[in-house]
Amino acid sequence: MRTFTDDEMNALLPAAKAYSVVILKQGPSFTDDTAPAIIWEHGRRNFGLRHDGVLAVVLPVTDGSDVCGVGVFTGTVDETVAVMNDDPGVQAGVFTFEVHPCRGFPGDSLP
Repeated sequence: MRTFTDDEMNALLPAAKAYSVVILKQGPSFTDDTAPAIIWEHGRRNFGLRHDGVLAVVLPVTDGSDVCGVGVFTGTVDETVAVMNDDPGVQAGVFTFEVHPCRGFPGDSLP
């Protein structure tokens, strides 16, 4: 692992861009019979949001916990809350969510 100097870190910090991170959790209707079809449509919508540049990274969580996924959105917290409030899974009570402001650096990506 490369060690970065203080000067290098100070040069990189101003390049950080604001994002919003969503923590998606199971809602009260997560185990309903209709949930699988709603989750499918939620996923379809995520692909559309990703295609449109609204959802930079979508990470379904598969560990069986009450956390269902993590998403990194390119908008502000308020914009992201509005997007999530329109999600079919959220509207149906299959999911709940938290939104937090975060920052990312140029060149960040998944391998």
